[in-house]
Amino acid sequence: MPRVHSDNVQLPLTWNAGTDKQASRPMDRTVLIVTYLLTLIGLIIMFSASGVMAETRYGDSTFFLKRQSLWLLSGLVALHWVAQRDYTVWKTLTPYGLVLTFVLLVLVLLPFLGTQVNGARRWFRLAGLSIQPGEIAKLAVVLYLASFLVRKEQDLAFFTRGVLAPMAVVGLFAGLLLLEPDMGTAVVLTLLLFGLLFLGGARFSHLLVLGLVLLAVAYTLIMQSDYRRRRLLNFLDPWKDSADTGFQLTQSFVALGNGGWFGVGLGEGRQKLFFLPEAHTDFVLALVGEELGFLGTGLLIALFAILIVKGFKIAGQAPDAFGRHLACGITLLVGIQVLINMSVVSGLMPTKGLTLPFVSYGGSSLIVSLVAMGILLSISRAGPSGRPLSSFGIG
Repeated sequence: MPRVHSDNVQLPLTWNAGTDKQASRPMDRTVLIVTYLLTLIGLIIMFSASGVMAETRYGDSTFFLKRQSLWLLSGLVALHWVAQRDYTVWKTLTPYGLVLTFVLLVLVLLPFLGTQVNGARRWFRLAGLSIQPGEIAKLAVVLYLASFLVRKEQDLAFFTRGVLAPMAVVGLFAGLLLLEPDMGTAVVLTLLLFGLLFLGGARFSHLLVLGLVLLAVAYTLIMQSDYRRRRLLNFLDPWKDSADTGFQLTQSFVALGNGGWFGVGLGEGRQKLFFLPEAHTDFVLALVGEELGFLGTGLLIALFAILIVKGFKIAGQAPDAFGRHLACGITLLVGIQVLINMSVVSGLMPTKGLTLPFVSYGGSSLIVSLVAMGILLSISRAGPSGRPLSSFGIG
């Protein structure tokens, strides 16, 4: 257990303190089943959301379905391969992954390498497929932070020795992402940093001061950028300019409102008929609400909640500190993205261009999410029966 300092928040996780991993333990079936269900629901609703647009744009209503199916098949193969490996190998590979991710984030900014879409340069185009380094950066940062917390667990009470280094690394990655620009992923990385440092035992006073500084920086970035400022004003009053800057959010509200309790029926949604932009990517949840209604949306939220609860339980039962921090990081990664995406679609947060894990269209996001689940399943195979996460009310 981490030491308790006068203004230090003790890690609210409890775990088995043993270091011997249990060999050949079956992987967590609940996590595996829920992951399969989420990807299946995602494939169906993504096809429903994209079919008309794909037919109009490419003359093939299954254009996006075929691509997503290819990514899904590759991701599931990767998930099972990773799940059978010893997760501790990632600790050794973390420095190489971090350097590779940094290089990719730099290269994607170069006009002759990165592809620009809607004013953002976030993708590489290879053989007709798109690769987004920002998605890779999410998992790379989780691995780095887990490895760092193992090495510096006793230094987290000190700002310079325990907080400054990970803040600098995550800040560097976030800065490169802001140059694309991709503020949504930069926010995810920042929240991951705060979440894992808090769970690792960093002083609350350090995190509070750091958080206030970052809020000031975020406010400055928003006010100095015309499109970010318009997004913020649109978020505060989307109906004021519902035909222009508030169009996407108000159409999302219309889709959710049309669904009612039971939805208009799978495939019968109207907002995907060129009313709701990005209906198959960032705003796919709005189509879930319209076609499957409140009950269908509630089921999807319940599946994510199960996955998050199980993730923290696996962290509590991990046999070593690396597995514990890594499982927490993966769980936080999924939970943060789900929370932000759902908040954006429902108008609780400004639009950030962040996909819904396992459900939205996007090969890079799907592959990274499935590999992360493979690592989580690998940790579940190694974990002995640990104590419950009583501080979270889970157990």
